[in-house]
Amino acid sequence: LTTVLGLAPLLYETSQQAQFLKPTVITLVYGLGFGMVLVLLVVPALVAIQNDFSRPVTALRRALRARHRIRGMVGTAMAASVLWLGATLGWVLSAGALPPPLLRVFPGVSGVESIYGAMILFFSGVVVFLLLIYLIAAVRARKTTA
Repeated sequence: LTTVLGLAPLLYETSQQAQFLKPTVITLVYGLGFGMVLVLLVVPALVAIQNDFSRPVTALRRALRARHRIRGMVGTAMAASVLWLGATLGWVLSAGALPPPLLRVFPGVSGVESIYGAMILFFSGVVVFLLLIYLIAAVRARKTTA
């Protein structure tokens, strides 16, 4: 930052003697300024984002290495989520509208544009699947400890 600020007056120099330094000064000032922003802001932000993404992956790996019952429940939740993805978003992307059985069960979604309705159904369904699996796991864990 001190180098950038120290060279800044040369950027705005209009004298004939300083004109031959101008390309070098422009390169140094903008290069060092951009590098400073990259190193001090962008790289730490990317490291934080990487850390945020690694936590759920680590939790999933631990769950898959857990006891057989928990692994089966995690696999069931993942399979149900993939099937629900195909029934909602996949169907809309291939056919252009939600399947008629889902429209009969959820009539309020028909007024919303197809893809948004499918997204709402998909995310709400995944939340319901995960809560259900969580409750089943909590009841089973309570039974084994009691």
